[in-house]
Amino acid sequence: MTAQHNEIPTVLVVDDVDMNILILEEILKDSYNIITAKNGVEGLKVLYQLETHPKIILLDIFMPEMNGYEMLEILKKDNVFKRIPVIFITTSDSEIDALSAGAVDFISKPFQPEIVKLRVANQIELKNYSDSLEIMVEQKAAELTSTLDNMLQSMANIIEYRNLESGSHVKRTFHLSRILIDKLLDSSEYAEELKSLQPDIIVKSVPLHDVGKIGIPDKILLKPGKLLPEEFDVMKTHTTIGKNIIESIVIQQDSPYLTHCRDIAYCHHERFDGKGYPLGLSGKDIPLSARILSIVDVYDALVSARIYKEAFSYDDAIKIIAEGRGTQFDPVVTDALLSIQDKFLKISQQYQ
Repeated sequence: MTAQHNEIPTVLVVDDVDMNILILEEILKDSYNIITAKNGVEGLKVLYQLETHPKIILLDIFMPEMNGYEMLEILKKDNVFKRIPVIFITTSDSEIDALSAGAVDFISKPFQPEIVKLRVANQIELKNYSDSLEIMVEQKAAELTSTLDNMLQSMANIIEYRNLESGSHVKRTFHLSRILIDKLLDSSEYAEELKSLQPDIIVKSVPLHDVGKIGIPDKILLKPGKLLPEEFDVMKTHTTIGKNIIESIVIQQDSPYLTHCRDIAYCHHERFDGKGYPLGLSGKDIPLSARILSIVDVYDALVSARIYKEAFSYDDAIKIIAEGRGTQFDPVVTDALLSIQDKFLKISQQYQ
């Protein structure tokens, strides 16, 4: 087996007939680095060992141990290898079957050197173009994500300024959520669920929890005293307004980031006992991200002075949180918070 070089494209030739391999090597050696295998089993082993994948695979159909169709079926199920184009080495009576199986092209026996060169070159050119296009798409997606992040963060800051705060609430809830999620990941029954939800993205979504307050009139949002029932009804609409704002951002509707932003904005005032708003959801029907932010938001509201109230002591705040276990708050999330309350205290003192 020849050594792999990065300077020129690599072609993997899988064929159990030595003469076929020698002929293909002779035809392609001036333009490509040729790697060979005698059957599908050996071909897959070679692929798994390579640091840089071949640009194309020339694959015989009829081989011992594992034939070409079987090898291609395995390649198609692999998220990485399925991107490598396969040209079947075939006889004229099996060309339809070769293309139907998923090959991008075929090379008929006996080999015609110019046909072999053109078909390999054409498919490698298409592969290079596809790779370049994918890189461009990924770059544009990253640019859009960055723009979206900046826009949403700006919206979160606007809310803080309207609340006559300096942005500390956003900072505190961000860091409090992060350490609470770390604790839940470390030792709780929610660890596996959290991993599947991409916890870093949940934390990133936290600053948008009150984005709906953009739509609340100043006379209610900034009222120094207790809200009247009808005023509180208006204040409660910030959850629905927030959800609508997030859903109006259609750059990438299936984005986990926007999903968590929406769930948190919409559901962070739901209660575990079903007595919250806006939907009256209960228990695990409330998104886990919102259950986490709910307890963090209440804790921060308790220990922070607001225009309408003085700050509670940290001991009193923890007592209120503990009393809400299983009623206002998820018991598992509550236990996690109580176990790291000293870390919550440090965060609250750090970001005044």
